[in-house]
Amino acid sequence: MGRFNTFIEQWLPVIGTAVLETAQMVLISLAISAVLGIPLGILLVLTRRGQAWENKWVYQILNLLVNIIRSIPFIILLFFILPFTKLLVGTTIGVQGVIVPLVIYTAPYIARLMESSLLEVDSGVREAYEAMGIKTRHIIWNVLLREARPSIVLGLTIATVGLIGATAMAGLVGAGGLGDLAYRYGHLRYEVDVMYATVFILIILVQGVQSLGNYFSARLKKD
Repeated sequence: MGRFNTFIEQWLPVIGTAVLETAQMVLISLAISAVLGIPLGILLVLTRRGQAWENKWVYQILNLLVNIIRSIPFIILLFFILPFTKLLVGTTIGVQGVIVPLVIYTAPYIARLMESSLLEVDSGVREAYEAMGIKTRHIIWNVLLREARPSIVLGLTIATVGLIGATAMAGLVGAGGLGDLAYRYGHLRYEVDVMYATVFILIILVQGVQSLGNYFSARLKKD
């Protein structure tokens, strides 16, 4: 008990700051990625062959772009775009410096998840609305997005879990958060207790996010 109390007194403020930084990175990156990824996913669906906005070139370009970015592991992408990140936000460290690579990494992932979710919607329902002369923008909102809500929530949950893992890797470039804490203290300084605490907190975060996502998805299916 004495060792535990000593650990709490010494490390609780540092761990608390790291958790807050991780939450900031995840929430900010997720919000921006969703704003970019959801419309991109809709475009991937609607520009396909036989869809309302069918356009072979637009679809092929978007599809290729998403595939290229998704094929690059985050840790490589993180270092690869350091000059671009520096140019865009003026820094490559801290929470601000990691938002750009996190967004570039996550937005195409969300777009692909959105595409998959929207393609699950019964095409007959969409075609019925089109036959009634309903405009495409109304079909997107009232049919595609509404019918795909449970799947979209699960997709965003998966993206959030992936973001948590990515923020941990971002600690290698001084981004802060739990990854930085585990690297600087758990690895470089051999503070084993800090490493254990970091792993435990990450497990709790992932389990919490996944449970919430499953709960809201199940609720939406009942509506």
